[in-house]
Amino acid sequence: MMRLSRALKTRLSSNEIRTAMKRKSKLSITAVLAVLSGTAVCAEDKYSLKSPDGIAFSHFKGYEDWAVVSSARTDEVLKVIVANPTMIEAYKAGVPNNGQPFPDGSKIAKLQWKPKKSTEAPFVVDVPDVFTQAFVIEKDSKSFPKSGGWGYALFNYEAASDKFTADPSPSDCGHACHVTVKAKDYIFHPYQKR
Repeated sequence: MMRLSRALKTRLSSNEIRTAMKRKSKLSITAVLAVLSGTAVCAEDKYSLKSPDGIAFSHFKGYEDWAVVSSARTDEVLKVIVANPTMIEAYKAGVPNNGQPFPDGSKIAKLQWKPKKSTEAPFVVDVPDVFTQAFVIEKDSKSFPKSGGWGYALFNYEAASDKFTADPSPSDCGHACHVTVKAKDYIFHPYQKR
């Protein structure tokens, strides 16, 4: 039962006390619901997401401003590959072509869009349309010893709801593809001269 201050009790009748307690209860319930709703909203923040293998999207905070490594195109998507400063420094030092692995802390993100034909360019060209996914990879030899030190996660983006979700696929899926480039420390995209 909720307590009212002694001063308040002396000024109020028993009916007024019951009414005040009911209001206070309703306010408390409203406050709890507001906090719970706030938690749900915060949980919808992309940086609060984790993959099933425990890779946090927050490890890639700021990826939107990372340097471009490469780009690629399939029939379904346009891809821009970006990397954090640690990985860019390693690329510039010759990794992986010099036979050295990327250092722990290296991070790369493959950002994917559905393509569309440009209606503005005076020539035929595909440009990004709807953003669909962020496929992220991080080097942490202690956390991912079975996959060459790399952890993989996929975060899907739903444009209609403007929300990201962690894809339920396990990290093995990403590593299974990257095994073909083991000699390049499991990374497909080279850092091209610019």
